[in-house]
This record gives sequence, structure tokens and C-alpha cells, in this order.
Amino acid sequence: MKVEEVQALGQAIRGEVAKAVVGQDETLDFMLVALFAGGHVLLEGPPGTAKTLLAHSFARAVGLNFGRIQFTPDLMPGDIIGANLFNFQTSTFTLTRGPIFTDLLLADEINRTPPKTQAALLEAMQERTVTIDGQSLPLGDHFMVIATQNPIEQQGVYPLPEAQLDRFLFKQRVDYPNEEEERRIIATHGARQDAMSPEDWGVARKADAETIARAIAAVHAVKLVDEVVAYIAALIRGTRVVADLESGASPRAGAMLAGAARARAALDGRDFVIPDDVKALSRALLRHRLILSPAAEIDGRTVEEVVTGIIESIEAPR
Repeated sequence: MKVEEVQALGQAIRGEVAKAVVGQDETLDFMLVALFAGGHVLLEGPPGTAKTLLAHSFARAVGLNFGRIQFTPDLMPGDIIGANLFNFQTSTFTLTRGPIFTDLLLADEINRTPPKTQAALLEAMQERTVTIDGQSLPLGDHFMVIATQNPIEQQGVYPLPEAQLDRFLFKQRVDYPNEEEERRIIATHGARQDAMSPEDWGVARKADAETIARAIAAVHAVKLVDEVVAYIAALIRGTRVVADLESGASPRAGAMLAGAARARAALDGRDFVIPDDVKALSRALLRHRLILSPAAEIDGRTVEEVVTGIIESIEAPR
């Protein structure tokens, strides 16, 4: 597959998702980049902003099997990955696979379950495998997690640990729609009180596993010149020396940024990465990996402001 075909595929997927979801174009772009870069996405936003419908419609458009887990305080790891259950009729153990065995998993309100259950996703997100009673079971090659969390409520939630946050390629903030989009949402969705699936909205499949694999191969072939590599390294290293940050980004963040930049370039129809690809992805890729210093928090600084300052202080290659 050529990069022009990857670009056309991305446009086709956007068009299908738009049949069900009004707005959220930037969020959808990050999800496309994550799909072709082999990453996962954490969506943070208030209830009612179409996060679930967006994930379901995206899975439908790209031809992936969709699964959803509603995270609750009493959810156990076995409820996610499954377990070997004893069959009294045959006196043998039978493997019962959990809902994690799918292609695109929506981890809804992931911060509402205790850390022990959150950790059940760690191996799956990193290695695309699940271990049950010592047996390693592979997940699909395109296994992807889209997790959501509500930033408003603070009671009864368990913040994700740094190790888990680092598994997500992007953390995207899902905001309320603008006035025009909100009017379109009311006009389109206000006529139906019952929930409608992406199929009801006419969202059609535009890809399959083979198509996605060919697109990923095209992304891997996108050129990343030494000057852009040095630019990415400078950005990542810059997060470790700025006074406003207590903890900077790891080398893994740099490698993931390079892979995501390749995917963005291909979706833009280019077979080479430019500095603008890196700049466009840096905030969403770094905001959940950096920790502000106490002084910066007192001053009311945000991680996004610090990252913007780092980007502006480093000269991009021409």
C-alpha cells in the first residue's frame, strides 16, 4: 500500500464516523494515528460527549471487533481477562475468555476500578498477550484500547499509576462541542430517545485486518531523517531539564513519538516526516507522562504550557 492509499483510507474512515458522531475531528485523528502506530488512547472528558459512540463507530468503520468493559469498584481481574473454570461434568478445567479478547476494547471509566484490576490491562497493552494460570494467550495483532475517564468527579476514583499511563500513546481531552456542532447534535440526535448503534446511523466498514496490516506496513516505510530524529530527541531530553517539571519523559516516549509522527505523515499523504508532525502530536503524547514541580503547580502552570515552551525553545530543522 502507498501512502496515498493510507491517506484515502483515513479520509474514508473519517467520513463513515461522521455519519454518527458530530465533531470530535481532532480526537478521531489521534485515534487513526494510534491505530496505524500500534498505540492506545486515553480519552478524558465529561459525560455525554460521545466518547463511547465515537469508539464504537471507529471500530465499525475500520472493521475491528468491538468490546466494552464498564469499570466499577467491584470489578476483578478475572472479569476482564477470563479464568479457567472447573467443569463438574467432565472433571476438567475449561478456559473462559474474558471481554479483553477482542480487537478494539473500550475501557469505560477506567479510573473507577482499583489498581489491581487496572493492572490486568498492562500486559495486554504492552505485549498484546494475556496470561491465565501461567498460560500465555495472544490477542489480535491490531488489539487497541480506548479508555475513558471523567475529569470532574473525584469521589470513588483511582488515578491511573504512571506505569499504566505510559502504556497510552495519547491522552486526548474531549471538550464540549462548539455552538454550531451542538445545534447539529440536537437536530440529529434529539429526534430519537433510544440509543442507536453505528449500524443504525449507516456507518459502514471501510477496512479489514488485512487492509490495516498493509497500511501499517506503509507507515513503517515512512522516512525519518536524522535531523528529525535529533529534533525528537531534543524535545524529549528538554522535558528532563526544565525547572517546571519534576519528572520528564522516558526514551520510550521518544520512540513512540517517532512512530506516531510516521503515521501522521502517511495519513497526510507523505512518505517522510516533517517537524510539524512532531509538534502536532507532542502535547497529546507527553501530557500524561510529565509531572509538574510543586512550584509550577502553585503558580498555576499546566503541562501543556510547559510542553509548548519547550517546543518554542528548540529550533526545528528546515
